[in-house]
Amino acid sequence: MMALLAALLSASAYVSIPIGGDVPLTLQTLMVNLIALLLTPYPSFLTVFVYILLGLIGVPVFAGGTGGPAKLFGPTGGYIVAFLAAAPALSACSHCASLWMRKFCKSHAAADTIGYTFAAIGIGMPIIYAIGTIHLMIQLKISLSAALLMAVVPYIPLDLLKCIAAAFLAVQLRRIMERMQ
Repeated sequence: MMALLAALLSASAYVSIPIGGDVPLTLQTLMVNLIALLLTPYPSFLTVFVYILLGLIGVPVFAGGTGGPAKLFGPTGGYIVAFLAAAPALSACSHCASLWMRKFCKSHAAADTIGYTFAAIGIGMPIIYAIGTIHLMIQLKISLSAALLMAVVPYIPLDLLKCIAAAFLAVQLRRIMERMQ
């Protein structure tokens, strides 16, 4: 499962749409959220860690089919490194969020989807944005407002949709995985 998810995270980087500036729009955040929602904290960390190691040694797994230390330590590398913190944190919190939502929803699937979505939006994405933005500010020597306008604000609407998609997919994939056991 971890190898498959690391491969899917690598493939998600190939969906890369430049929207101006140094940070392209990719499906990586969808996959990081999905990894966190499907795995427990330690396996989610290891999955992302393997992905980052592959990119660090030059395998073209980063946005737009790039790889190597220059990409990881360049302006957008902070977002990649942030995946390491976001995945286990989201994984740890997502189960609690879905249990809390079960108090309000009759359907477990709906409660899980809503709980996972809130956790991804409230835990995963803020961690990615915070670490990535600080790294971008340092690398480009720009202000916080400039970094937010360049690398956060334009991405919020689509990142919200990716969080919802990851939550929905996680619930469906968990059902399939439970049936296979």
